Amino acid sequence: MEKTLKITNVLSDPTRFNIYQYIVKEHHEVNVTEIAEAFDIHPNVARLHLSKLEDVKLINSFSQKTGKGGRPSRKYLLSDGVVELNFPHRDYKLLSTILIEAFINLGEEGRQALHETGRKYGTKVMEHYPSARLTDTLTMEQKITILNDAGTMLGMYPDFKYDAKANSISFQIHNCPFKELATKNHTMICNMHNAFLKGMFDTLFTDVDLIEIENMFQGCENCSYVAKL
Repeated sequence: MEKTLKITNVLSDPTRFNIYQYIVKEHHEVNVTEIAEAFDIHPNVARLHLSKLEDVKLINSFSQKTGKGGRPSRKYLLSDGVVELNFPHRDYKLLSTILIEAFINLGEEGRQALHETGRKYGTKVMEHYPSARLTDTLTMEQKITILNDAGTMLGMYPDFKYDAKANSISFQIHNCPFKELATKNHTMICNMHNAFLKGMFDTLFTDVDLIEIENMFQGCENCSYVAKL
């Protein structure tokens, strides 16, 4: 409970929360200068915000020599830990691990069930957007906005781009909402996540061919896809 209160206190500051979101989305190391310029604040203020985020282990830091002499530069990057804010504490991560292992033990039947469930809930999350049902009246820009809003709400911090010539949507996912579970069972979890994304797309389009291009659990910086419409 004490840790939860510390995290909520740190993230209650709007600038600090936005800095944290920036680090999550950029998915690379940042320094004080970059944060100061991105948020138009003094470097000392940027350093204070970064230190507060590090104090509650939302980010980590390390020193890096600049090659120009003088003091080493300090870099900040996203922590591998997952933020869980529950009142009172409920170990949903443990429950999820147990359920995933149960699916695995069922073999091919379990994998198929997990895939179908992922697609079902990808479709279900789009129910938060009533206009998503009116696909014939939506412009491509409006559909992209719905996908982006839904992805951000789910903590994926995505970027979607439409290629009119190829009639396809390319997108990147900068943060995996299933990161801790995927560390041990990434193939099965990623297949489920892909089905989840397919469910989202199928609500707005028909006959979408979703192709995975890059996977962060295979050493890539982000997960990236192309959806052929």
